[in-house]
Amino acid sequence: MIEVRTVNNMEELEICKKIRFDVFVEEQKVPAEEELDHYDVSPEAALHILARIDGEPAGTARLIEYEPDTAKLQRIAVLKQYRGLGVGKRLVQELEQHAERLGYDYCILDGQCQAEPFYAALGYMTISDESFYDAGILHVRMKKSIRERR
Repeated sequence: MIEVRTVNNMEELEICKKIRFDVFVEEQKVPAEEELDHYDVSPEAALHILARIDGEPAGTARLIEYEPDTAKLQRIAVLKQYRGLGVGKRLVQELEQHAERLGYDYCILDGQCQAEPFYAALGYMTISDESFYDAGILHVRMKKSIRERR
């Protein structure tokens, strides 16, 4: 069973950073100095979430404000041994729920091109005209409305 919770202490934040380091730095060869930023200094600096399967850390993601009506999903990472089990989908859905509760109308993300079909299946539309490099990996910007239009 996948359990997702909001990170509210430094110990959990360190677990999130370790997952991201394993996925982005070790596996995908993102330079270590590009992985961490000012949103990682404390649990209050951004909304971080942590997914566990049977109590074991499996994935993480975070949410920041992009514009007053738009939240940005970032650093979505699932450890290799837990991929294909629905962890990534749960992380995205959890951040969307947080964004809606916080009053945002839209979510955007910069997804790796190889993950574009995954995000498209969750309702995200590609809005960038061309792919672009971020940390040496090709990405596209994607967007989704998270509020029902009346």
